[in-house]
Amino acid sequence: MKPVFFVLFYIVIAAQPSFAKDTVRYATSTKYADAKQQYFLDLLDLALENTRDTYGDYKVLPVILEVPQSRTSTLIESDRDIDVAWRMTSVELEYRLRAVPVPLLRGLMGYRIGIIRKGDQSQFSPDISKEQLQRIVIGQGHDWPDTVILRENGMNVMAGLTHTLHSMLVNKRFDLFLRALHEPWVEISDKPNLEVERYILVQYHAPMFFFVNRENERLHSRLTEGLNKAIDNGSFQALFDQHPITADIIAKANLEHRKVFKLTNPLLSDETRALIGDKRLWHSLQVDRP
Repeated sequence: MKPVFFVLFYIVIAAQPSFAKDTVRYATSTKYADAKQQYFLDLLDLALENTRDTYGDYKVLPVILEVPQSRTSTLIESDRDIDVAWRMTSVELEYRLRAVPVPLLRGLMGYRIGIIRKGDQSQFSPDISKEQLQRIVIGQGHDWPDTVILRENGMNVMAGLTHTLHSMLVNKRFDLFLRALHEPWVEISDKPNLEVERYILVQYHAPMFFFVNRENERLHSRLTEGLNKAIDNGSFQALFDQHPITADIIAKANLEHRKVFKLTNPLLSDETRALIGDKRLWHSLQVDRP
């Protein structure tokens, strides 16, 4: 029989999270590669690194899956193939999955500017009214929460598959492709027939969260702790300010020359609405003009 103190030693060692190694799998695409996803991957790594001392080593593993974002949610819900995804939140998504309650873009996912066909800027006046905006056909993804949000606010939306939206715009299926502040320039860098619209800013609360399986308590706790620690030690803001995807996006968006259209988001849960008052989670932008 082993001495009691050896048995206790083994029990204590086994219980220590610092000796575990977490493998965190995420979906990636080779067919529709998206450079913007690197920001979220670097933020995921930052959260995991900030908890290495309490949770131990980790490995982030890409899994090639040529599926729409709605399918990635189903895979996480059924605990298959992947462990984490980053998506704009909704009541329905928070019911199916468990959200890590820290907005990954510090709220800027809900600040929307448009991509238009090059040469069409004259169709968008600096004094455009809400009624005029509602008559413009706006393109969005068929499984995006934004499609529901815009329609609920009286906007005229044409939905399509994510990878077809730029070509739909070029082919005049719609006239304005609303994107979050960090998205337009990356997306049109190889599309000389498209440009960023200059005068419109559509704004609604639309935080982007990491989502995990509802039973994955360890990963949820680790990411929550890691992101909050990154906020408190300044590394979250530093990443946002310096990352190639997000650096200088506020200046590039030229917000002071844009007319703001504030919309409501009917898809927010009570839990997410409660986060809005926590100033440490959000980027403060002075865009309250009518």
